[in-house]
Amino acid sequence: MILRKGKTLRKKQLFLEKGKEAVASVLPITLIVAALCLLFIPVETDLMLAFFIGSLMLIVGMALFTVGSDTSMSQIGAHMGARMTKSRKLWLIIAVSFLLGTFITISEPDLTVLATNAPSIDTTVLIITVSVGVGLCLVLCMLRILFAIPFNKILLILYGAVFLLAIFVGRDFLSVAFDSGGVTTGPMTVPFIMALGVGVSSIRTDENAQQDSFGLVALCSVGPILAVMLLSFIYSGSPESSSYALLQSHADTVELGHEYIHALPEYLKEVGVALLPIIVFFLIFQVISLRLPRVPFLRILVGVMYTCIGLMLFLTGANVGFSSLGYVLGGKMADARFRYLMIPLAMLMGWFIINAEPAVHVLTKQVEELSAGAISEKAMRLSLSIAVACAMGLSMLRVITGLSILWFVVPGYAVALALSFIVPPTFTAIAFDSGGVASGPLTATFMLPFAMGACATVGGNVMSDAFGLVALVAMMPLITVQVMGAISTFKSRSAEPVETVSAYGDYDVIELWEV
Repeated sequence: MILRKGKTLRKKQLFLEKGKEAVASVLPITLIVAALCLLFIPVETDLMLAFFIGSLMLIVGMALFTVGSDTSMSQIGAHMGARMTKSRKLWLIIAVSFLLGTFITISEPDLTVLATNAPSIDTTVLIITVSVGVGLCLVLCMLRILFAIPFNKILLILYGAVFLLAIFVGRDFLSVAFDSGGVTTGPMTVPFIMALGVGVSSIRTDENAQQDSFGLVALCSVGPILAVMLLSFIYSGSPESSSYALLQSHADTVELGHEYIHALPEYLKEVGVALLPIIVFFLIFQVISLRLPRVPFLRILVGVMYTCIGLMLFLTGANVGFSSLGYVLGGKMADARFRYLMIPLAMLMGWFIINAEPAVHVLTKQVEELSAGAISEKAMRLSLSIAVACAMGLSMLRVITGLSILWFVVPGYAVALALSFIVPPTFTAIAFDSGGVASGPLTATFMLPFAMGACATVGGNVMSDAFGLVALVAMMPLITVQVMGAISTFKSRSAEPVETVSAYGDYDVIELWEV
C-alpha cells in the first residue's frame, strides 16, 4: 500500500514538473504576442482566440508528450541499445540503428511542422528524406562509438561535404536543407538517440566510452542536410503557396470549435501512423530478445499512449492556432512602420524561448559538472540566450535584406569547426549537441511562420529568405559553448599551484609546547 502511494506521488510530481516546464516554455511567447496584438498591431479576433486555445493545447500537449517520451522512448532506446550491442553482431547494430533512426524521426513533431510549412516540396517526401538521412547518420554514430573514431574528424568530413554540395544546390532548397538539420533534433529524437548512445557505449570499458556517447545528436543533424541537398538534384515538384495555407479565418466561435474538433482526429491518425513502426519494432524486440518484466513493459506502453495524445494536442494547437497568428503577425510587423522593429522583437522572443526550453536546463547542468564548476550553469545559460537572440536577429535581417544563408553558415561553421581542434573533445560534442537543444518546438511552430509572413510582405522568396531561421538557431550555440569550453581549459591550465611560504627560517627552533 505504501509502495503504491509512493508511485502515485512520483507520478504526480513528474506530471507537475513537466507541466511547469511546458508553461514556462509557452507562456512568455504567449504574453509577448498578446501584448503586441492587443496594444499595437491589430489582428482578427478569431485568430487571437485560436492562438489562445492553441497555447493551452501546446502546454497540455508538451507536458503529456515529455512525460511519455521520458517513460517510453528513452527506455526503448536504452534497452535496444544495450541489447543489440550485447549480440556483438555488427550487421545487426547497423540494421537496427538505421531502422530506429528513421522511424523515430518520422514521428518528430518539429519535422512535421517544418514539412507542412515548406512550399514546393511534398510533405511526405521531405519527411521520408530527412528521416532516412538521420537513420544513415545514426549508423555512423554507432560505428564511431564502437571503434572510438575522433568526433572532430567526422564533423570536418561531413560538413566539408555539406558546403561542397551547397555550391550546386539551388537557393530554394538550401535554406530548407539547413533547417531540416535543426528540427530533427527535437523532443522525440533527442532523448531516444541519447539513450541509445549510452546503451551502445556501455559495451566499451575504456575511460573515453562515456564521453563518446555525446555528439550523437550533432551527427544525426548533419544527415538531413545532406539528404535534402541530394533530393534537390532529383526532385521536380511544382511550387505551391503552402505558406498561405497557414492563413485560416473563422466566422464565429462555433466554426472555430469545429475546426479544432475536426483537426484532432486527423492529427491523431498522423501520429498513430508515425508511431506505429517504432511500437511494432519494440514489440518484436520484446518477444524475441528483450523479454522485459510485466511492470516495466506496461509502463513503457502507457508512456507511448501519453506520447501519442500529447503529440496530437501539440500538432493541433501548433497548426490551427500558433502558426496562423505567427504568419499574420510577421506580415503586419514587416510593414514599413515596424519593419526594423522585427529584429529586436525577434531577439527578445529568442531570449525567452531558449530560457524556457526544458532541455537547456539539462545541458547547462551537464556542462557545469563537466567543467568542475569552472563554467557555471548561469554563465552557460546566459551564453545560450545571447546566441539564440543573435540568431533570431540575423534571421530577421535575412528576411529584410534577402541575404543568402551561406553568408552566415559558412563563417559560422568554419569558426565552430576550427574551435573543435582547440577545445577538449567532450566540449565539442556537447556544443554540437546543444544546437539541437536550442532549436526547440516554438522555433518551428511560431518563429518560422513569423519569418514567412514577414518575407511574404516584403516581397522576398519564402523558401530562400524565411527558411534558414532554425539553422541559425542551431548554429550559434556551437560557437558559444565551445568558447566557454576554451575559457574553462585556459583557466585550468593557467592556474598555478600556490606555494606554501614558511613563517620560520630553516634554523629556527620551534617550540611545540606551552610554557
